[in-house]
Amino acid sequence: MKRSWSLLLVPLSLAAAGLVPTLSASAANAAPAAAPGDDIGGPFQLVDGNNRHVTDKTFHGKPVLLYFGFTSCPDVCPTDLARIERIARRVQKAGAPAPVPVFVSIDPERDTPARMKAYVGAFGSDFVGLTGTPAQVARIADLYHVYYKKVPYGQHGQYTMDHSTFLFLLDRNGRYVDHFGRGTDEAAVARSIVAELGATPAKAKPTASTRKP
Repeated sequence: MKRSWSLLLVPLSLAAAGLVPTLSASAANAAPAAAPGDDIGGPFQLVDGNNRHVTDKTFHGKPVLLYFGFTSCPDVCPTDLARIERIARRVQKAGAPAPVPVFVSIDPERDTPARMKAYVGAFGSDFVGLTGTPAQVARIADLYHVYYKKVPYGQHGQYTMDHSTFLFLLDRNGRYVDHFGRGTDEAAVARSIVAELGATPAKAKPTASTRKP
């Protein structure tokens, strides 16, 4: 079931950088403004860990669990990626199509394709890490209403990234289905994904009678 949508102005804790206190669970799942689900998602272009061009169509035929973050994240991103891998396994064990976990960097300045490949490989062989130019990253973040911001600290150009932390479910046709906050129970997320994938038919392949000559 599709829930009400919000602009994802949900900042990460910057406590590790000594900047602000850790967010409370309620703040991390705040939903300031609603928007229709049809406004979420769309065409994008990025590169994977092997420096191959990837688009929204690359994953068609498989459901996707999409998450935004950065490899220099001290605690939240690693915790969430491990959680996403567990959720994907739960979904597969329940008999649903195995979703592809996809991690999109919001820090293209530091997150090269090679760095993304090494980072996501620590969480599972099925993980895909994507990065791109600043413009490409800004586009996909805008498509999914993802908030992110560069936050300088210390000296010599040091910075961290503040960003929202929702997990997105895309169906086999690359369409947005639902999103889940960090505080949602893993088993409940997996059950929702199984139910929602079952309610979303795969795009029919053309048959001999329907193909154009």
